[in-house]
Amino acid sequence: MNIFLTGASSGIGQALAKEFAANGATLGLVARRKEKLDELIKTLPHPDLHTPIVCDVNDRNELIRLARQFDRSCGGVDIAIACAGISVGVKTQYREDLDQFDKVFGTNVLSMASTFHAFIDPMIERKRGTLVGIASVAGIRGLPGSEAYCASKSAVITYCESLRVEMQKYNVKVVTISPGFVKTPLTAQNPYKMPFLMEPEEFAKQAVKVIMEGKKYATIPWQMGVLAKVLRVLPIPLFDKILASRKQKPRATASVSAD
Repeated sequence: MNIFLTGASSGIGQALAKEFAANGATLGLVARRKEKLDELIKTLPHPDLHTPIVCDVNDRNELIRLARQFDRSCGGVDIAIACAGISVGVKTQYREDLDQFDKVFGTNVLSMASTFHAFIDPMIERKRGTLVGIASVAGIRGLPGSEAYCASKSAVITYCESLRVEMQKYNVKVVTISPGFVKTPLTAQNPYKMPFLMEPEEFAKQAVKVIMEGKKYATIPWQMGVLAKVLRVLPIPLFDKILASRKQKPRATASVSAD
């Protein structure tokens, strides 16, 4: 089983790499920092099977080139996981935050499309393969102070849904996973309560199960899925009242990257 994974050097991506490696997969691991990838690979079973791929996922041409190079070298990628992401407080009222808006969308949404683009034609030709997009329950409804992150994850959910319907005629699966709160560098700065907070290792175990079963959409943990459904149906006045006093994620000065 050959897997291409972006955002592999920390957080959810790192946990997924460890879980897949423990299940015997051959990994192409993408991140910007080679030393972090090298450290990770040393901890994995059969480190010689895994390839560090140093790339900024926002460099579209380089990402596609390296992805296709790995696809050829490993004999065909079975699962491509777009996990790279950033989360930071963004408020549209500040001019400098518009630049952060671009960065969040570039990393969370556009790099996912670039990742998937690299593998779609080979997967169609082989008539098999799975594309996995890491979304978030934050994409269900907008949270104050997280304008870019919530909007980007909402875009991921809708994008993956569109792609899933398109790809099914080619026997290529598209899986969307919406994590709740997972204990990673992305959540370390959150100044609010995080219900059902998960360890990344437990998240990875559940996520790998979802991916291998080919489920179309899953929220992990399931309790956050229930909460997300409740949030989705809350009347707008009640939703606004409940969220009005919620603490907010710090703005750009406290940003943390997941890759």
